[in-house]
Amino acid sequence: MKGGRKKVKQQSYYDYSMLILVIFIVAFGLVMVYSASSYTAQTKQEYNYDAAYFLKKQTWAVLLGILAMLIVSKFDYRLLIRPIGHLKIRLVTCLYLLSIVLQIVVLFAGKELNGSKRWLNIGGMGFQPSEITKIAVILYTSYLIYKAPRAMNKGLGVVRVFIFMLIPIMAVAIENFSTALVIGVIMAGICFVSSKKKWFYGIAALICTGIGGLFIVLGGAYRVERFEIWRNIETHEKGHQIRQGMYAIASGGMFGTGLGQSMQKLGFIPEAFNDMIFTIICEELGLFGAIVVVSMFLILIWRIFIIAVNAPDLFGGLICAGVLIHIALQVILNICVVTNFVPATGVSLPFISYGGTSVSILLAEMGLVLSVSNRIESR
Repeated sequence: MKGGRKKVKQQSYYDYSMLILVIFIVAFGLVMVYSASSYTAQTKQEYNYDAAYFLKKQTWAVLLGILAMLIVSKFDYRLLIRPIGHLKIRLVTCLYLLSIVLQIVVLFAGKELNGSKRWLNIGGMGFQPSEITKIAVILYTSYLIYKAPRAMNKGLGVVRVFIFMLIPIMAVAIENFSTALVIGVIMAGICFVSSKKKWFYGIAALICTGIGGLFIVLGGAYRVERFEIWRNIETHEKGHQIRQGMYAIASGGMFGTGLGQSMQKLGFIPEAFNDMIFTIICEELGLFGAIVVVSMFLILIWRIFIIAVNAPDLFGGLICAGVLIHIALQVILNICVVTNFVPATGVSLPFISYGGTSVSILLAEMGLVLSVSNRIESR
């Protein structure tokens, strides 16, 4: 200490409140997965008549995801864009290329489920490459903008990002249009927060037109049928799942029928532990439970927003923006689907719906957000 002045020590800020909130949401998700899946699991031989079959699988994915989150949170996220070796290749570029390769591989060697090839099995472990593509698009879009931020004030800067992202989005769209749409919105959202709106609106209009054309080109009869089901939910023979889901929501009342007491999960709603799990939450925990769940997501989104606006650099801020858009979009779409505000999309409820790849990747994304928060200096 010189001249009577005391040096203020800079300390890194780590958002433990967000970490605890994420773990709480995931734990709640495990409880609801067990509640929604136990009847199905214990009544079918393919699940060994084990009521905890889906809970066990989801628990392993959650533990893997939490481990990934904690490890990623302790690494400097800026290592992703630093050149490595003589080739000057970057980790973010490797992940981008890997996602494209995996999406191509799944088209030819993927495991077919419900008429679509969305799964790859490597070493006895199955995963969905489209989930990896989501995080790859968030990171690479953020990197492209970080490299030339001023270019985003011009139309060509936005176009450059869209050109790079077109390949992975198209690859996903061939087998899973809903996921491709989510990825496209995430990319567009990151561009939106980093560019002048007058350029973005015009380009976004062109993109929407392209998506519409893509829907026509790739839109099989089942996609058109989804709109018919949505328009005629009460009379269409395939509107059963949404109808039963709405019955579950209505029967829950204010405080629900009680945890584990759902009737609609007893075979009325097929695979209620997947995309329709929010209806079971509404039935068992009522409107009160639904409001609590939505409130938890709102708090989580708010915490990510705070980290984004205080990020030490543009790359970190855009990563947080991408994760925020990803979570918010899936929550909105999932709730809108189960309440029949929009046609069925097959989008899961983040951290809560059954799905090992999804929850693991989402937790890894939260690790990136925590890594950004860990680089924010506080006094």
